[in-house]
Amino acid sequence: MLRIDDISYSVEGRPLIVHASAVIPEGHKVGLVGRNGTGKTTLFRLIRGELTLETGAISVPKGARIGGVAQEAPASNVSLTDTVLAADTERAALMAEAERATDAHRIAEIQTRLADIDAWSAPARAASILKGLGFDDADQARPCADFSGGWRMRVALAAVLFSRPDLLLLDEPTNYLDLEGALWLESYLSRYPHTVIIISHDRGLLNRAVGGILHLEDKKLTYYSGPYDTFAETRAARLAAAEAENRKMAARKAHLQSFVDRFRYKASKAVQAQSRLKMIEKLKFTATPQEAALRKFSFPAPEELSPPIIAMEGASVGYDGQPVLSRLDLRIDQDDRIALLGKNGEGKSTLSKLLADRLPALSGRVTRSSKLRIGYFAQHQMDELRADETPLDHLRRLRSGETPARGRARLSGFGLMADQAETVVARLSGGQKARLTLLLATLDAPHLLILDEPTNHLDIESREALVEALVDYTGAVVLVSHDMHLLSLVADRLWLVKDGRVQVFEDDLEAYRRLLLSSDKPASDKPKAKPPRPSRDAVQALRAEVRKCEERLGKLNAMRDKLAKKLADPALYEDGKPGEIEVWQKKYAEVMEGLGRAEDLWLSAQEKLDAAVA
Repeated sequence: MLRIDDISYSVEGRPLIVHASAVIPEGHKVGLVGRNGTGKTTLFRLIRGELTLETGAISVPKGARIGGVAQEAPASNVSLTDTVLAADTERAALMAEAERATDAHRIAEIQTRLADIDAWSAPARAASILKGLGFDDADQARPCADFSGGWRMRVALAAVLFSRPDLLLLDEPTNYLDLEGALWLESYLSRYPHTVIIISHDRGLLNRAVGGILHLEDKKLTYYSGPYDTFAETRAARLAAAEAENRKMAARKAHLQSFVDRFRYKASKAVQAQSRLKMIEKLKFTATPQEAALRKFSFPAPEELSPPIIAMEGASVGYDGQPVLSRLDLRIDQDDRIALLGKNGEGKSTLSKLLADRLPALSGRVTRSSKLRIGYFAQHQMDELRADETPLDHLRRLRSGETPARGRARLSGFGLMADQAETVVARLSGGQKARLTLLLATLDAPHLLILDEPTNHLDIESREALVEALVDYTGAVVLVSHDMHLLSLVADRLWLVKDGRVQVFEDDLEAYRRLLLSSDKPASDKPKAKPPRPSRDAVQALRAEVRKCEERLGKLNAMRDKLAKKLADPALYEDGKPGEIEVWQKKYAEVMEGLGRAEDLWLSAQEKLDAAVA
C-alpha cells in the first residue's frame, strides 16, 4: 500500500502541493492526471525520495521496490536482450555467483532461489516485452548503440517492465511508442501483478489499463474509483453541484446585501441591517477548482480545390534507390480524414514524407494539385525551433510584414498568451513548443495537414481542443498517432501500412486493436478446454497417494538424520575399521538420492491432487 499523508512541497517559494493525502491499495492500477505544470512529475520524485517534503510523509511497505523510466538506455555495445536481463539485478547477481561458487550448500541455495524467481524463463520474457515494444528478433541481438534516443527509451521501458518492481511509476510512457506499442502496453499493464501509477494524457490508456484516477488539482490530491471516463463524469457532476450551490449562495447574499444597502442608515432598521451583515459574513461558498480557460486551436481555412488533391498510380518510394513501399494506388480529397496504421518500421513516416513532397517517388506517378499547400508536423520539427528566439521572433521571420499585434493574435489562437509570446523557446514547456510548431505548420492555411504524433506533449484539455479544431478544419488530414481517442473522433478512413504496401483497412479502430492484441497473444495465453472433473473415488485415491508419499518422506528424513549424526560422531573416525567410513558415507548418499526421488514423487502427487480439487 502506498500512503501519502498530509504532504506539502514548494518550488522556488511557490506552493505546488499543499497538505495533500491519498492511499493507493496494493496491486491497484492508477492514472495520475492533472493539467500540465500542476506537479505530477514532482509527486513521482517525492515518492521515490529524490526530493525532501516540507510536511507530511510518504510510506510504502518495507522492502518494496520502486521502479520507473528515469532516462533512456545507454548507447552501449550490450545487446538489447542483455540490457533488459541486467535490469533484474538479483537474477544477474545470482547467475554470476553460480558461475564461480564452489560450496555445495551455497550452490543449492542459488539454484533454489533462481527457480523461485523463474530465472530460466527470463530470456523468453525479455524477448516478449521487447517484441511488444516494437523490436523484432534481429533487433534484440543488436547493441543499444545502434538505436536512436527514442528507441533507447523503449529499451529502458522494457527493462523496468521486466524487473517487475512492487511499485511501478510511469511518466507518459506512450510518448515514445507508436499505436501498436501503446496498445500492447495497455494490455501488459492491465495484467501487471503489482501496483502501477501512470502519468498520462492518453484517454484510451486511462480507460482500459487503470481502475482508479488520482487527480492533482488546486494543490490537492483526490482519488476516484473507476477509469477516466467515470472520473470525468463524477468530477463534472461534483463541479455542477458546487456551482449550483454557489449560485444559490450568491443569490441569497445579493438579497441580504440589498436589504443592508436600503436600510443601513435608517435608525429603525439599523439593528436588522447589522444582523444581515453578520449573516453575509457567515456565508461560505463551496470551493471549486480554478479551471484554466481551454485554449482552443484556430486553424486557418484554405480555399477549396478540385478533387483529388493528390493521386498516385503504381508509385514506389524509399531510400538510396531501395523501395520501402511499392505499388501505391492512392487518392486524397480535401475532405478526407485518414489515419495511417501499421507497426513502426513499416513505412508510415516514409509515406508521410512522400505525401508532403519531402521525398520523391522512385517510380510510378504522383499527381498533386498545382495550388496545393501542405502543412507538416513531426516531432523532429519541434527540435528545429530556434531555442534562443521567442515565438514572436519565429513569426516575424515568416511574416515580416505583419504587425506585432497580429502576431500576438495568431499565437493567442494556439494558446500561447502574452507571457509565452516573448519567452525564448528554450524556456517553453513541451506542450507550448508543440503548439508553436502546429501554428507554424498551419500558417499558410494548408489544404493538406500531415500530423505525425501531434499529441505527445499536450494535456487532455489541449488534446480535446485539437480534436475540435481538426473536426472543424476544411482541409484534408493525415494522422499518425498512438492516441486512439484522437483517431476515433477525427479519422473516417484507415490506411494500413504493412509488408511494403498501403491498403485500405475496411474495419474500424476497435477491430484493429483486437487484431493486434490477438496476434501478439502467446499460444499459452489462449483458453484451454477444462479437463473433466475427477470422481470422488479418484480424489480419495490421490489423497491416499499423497499420504503414502508423506510417510515415505518422514522415514527417509529420519534415516538421513541418524546417518548424519553417525557421520558427525568423531569416534567413527578414531576407532572405525578400515572401509567403515566409506560404507556409512555410501549409505548416506543412497538415502539422499532416495530422498530426492521421494520429494519428486510427493510434489507430483500433490500437484495432481491440487488440480483435481481446484
